[in-house]
Amino acid sequence: MSKVLIIEDDIFLGDVLVKKLSVSGYETRLARDGATGLKEIHAWKPDLILLDIILPQMNGYEVLEAKQKDKTIAAIPVIVISNSGQPVEINRALALGVKDYLVKAQFDPEEVIVKVGLQLGKEGVKTVIGNAEPERARAPLPNTPTLSGRKIMWIEDDKFLSDIIARKLSQQGCVLMHTTEGEEALRMLEKQKPDLILLDILLSGIDGFEILTRLKGDEKTRSIPVILLSNLGQREDIDRGKKLGAARFLVKATVTLDEIVGEIKAVLGQAPASGL
Repeated sequence: MSKVLIIEDDIFLGDVLVKKLSVSGYETRLARDGATGLKEIHAWKPDLILLDIILPQMNGYEVLEAKQKDKTIAAIPVIVISNSGQPVEINRALALGVKDYLVKAQFDPEEVIVKVGLQLGKEGVKTVIGNAEPERARAPLPNTPTLSGRKIMWIEDDKFLSDIIARKLSQQGCVLMHTTEGEEALRMLEKQKPDLILLDILLSGIDGFEILTRLKGDEKTRSIPVILLSNLGQREDIDRGKKLGAARFLVKATVTLDEIVGEIKAVLGQAPASGL
């Protein structure tokens, strides 16, 4: 089993990558800062490294420089996953021996599996997270509803997650509405009515539970289905969301974008399209 070390301080992205790679048959470890990551490289000798650049204690470039100077680990391939897509940053990473460079706002985490497979000489397999089987083993769902033309609002303040959700929903032909905070969402809903709302719980200002309470208490927005998408996954949070009227409660670290789209389709298959 090939070993992949992930050096990433973004909690959501790090956990998603660990789960996706594990389901794809890789042995994984996760380091949340550069210094710990460098120690893991020496101690564990991974077959491949996924490396963020902006990290606590020791940044990605410092990790690459230290790695390059040590003959015992210099040959381990590295794929950088960074917020920066500036040519000067990419060229600096490539000069330090990086094999590939991905910009967070411009990739779907599914692509990482393919990139890792290419570096390790394996065929990339598209998978799902959790206890489910890989997608290639699943039979297609009959009469799956299309999202083309459907108006989807998501209320989410995580820029990385918002960017990849926007890309995924755009590929599905959705009409997009987005805001990072609750009060603005409520103002937007006075003017436009989406077919479905994806709602984070931990937000600045009023939280997702309060937004959901207001939506379900207003006759004009009560019928809009809401999917809660949160880092919270405690039983009491899930029960509270369902009690307040959420159609689904998804935990960010345990779902893929394809699963999110699948849940949206399932919910909208039970609900009529709304007007403007």
